[in-house]
Amino acid sequence: MFKSRKKKSDAEKEMPFLSHLEELRWHLVRALLVSMVFMVLAFINRDIIFNDIILKPKTPGFFTNYYLLKISQWLSGFFNTNAEALAINQYPLDLVNIDMAGQFMAHIKISIVAGLIVASPYIVWEMWRFIKPALHSNEKQTATGAVFYITTLFITGVLFGYYLISPLSIHFLSTYIVSQEVTNTIKLSSYIGTVTSVTFASGIIFELPVVVLFLSRIGLVTPGFMRKYRKHAYVILLILSAIITPPDVFSQLLVCGPLVLLYEISVFISRSVERKLKREANENTKDVAKRRKKR
Repeated sequence: MFKSRKKKSDAEKEMPFLSHLEELRWHLVRALLVSMVFMVLAFINRDIIFNDIILKPKTPGFFTNYYLLKISQWLSGFFNTNAEALAINQYPLDLVNIDMAGQFMAHIKISIVAGLIVASPYIVWEMWRFIKPALHSNEKQTATGAVFYITTLFITGVLFGYYLISPLSIHFLSTYIVSQEVTNTIKLSSYIGTVTSVTFASGIIFELPVVVLFLSRIGLVTPGFMRKYRKHAYVILLILSAIITPPDVFSQLLVCGPLVLLYEISVFISRSVERKLKREANENTKDVAKRRKKR
């Protein structure tokens, strides 16, 4: 009798956990299916994906390269100075493939990345549907619009990485030389790895406000901490900008500016969360005091 009760209680504890796993599995399956649909579409539209998107940042006609050339010409004429450092990717960059299955594997890799990026709003939405029932009412109110903000920040970061950091990185890395005796011969896989990693990394970096919001809610990050180490953060951002951009101040500020703005937005979010937590703590204290008076 006692054994049967024990088994019953164990089953009651295990069933919710197993049902959560089952529910998570179906959320992941649906997200994977939608991603695969976009992956197949990307695979079919090879010319658009490669010629108009992936290989475009290395050409002079790319949006960023074209307008940086115009800016360099304007600066040279207006200030009578040499601003040629801004004119990036103005010469053809030939890519080579030395692996038998290199181009096919590159096609598959890009299709996967493109599918995940396009399906990211739906993936985030599915994950939110799984997490939302476990939240309290006040937590749901705090997280209102979470899917929109997470997706918007990620897509904004991807576009920032693609339109700004990618062409700057391609120009710097393809023209950097240690000796005139060494000639750069760029592999297709190396080029694609650079573009995809920079683009994806930018999307992840732009999630900083969301990460700070979560860490502030659990008390691991405070606005005082972020203000204290603000100068250190700026130095790190400047160093990163200097590494991935040509050796001129304008390009460094072009990349560093949005990152600094992102950091300041994160400080503001952390401060707002701290104020809200203090208000909630004061309200709880008042409620406890009222209950004690009633007793």
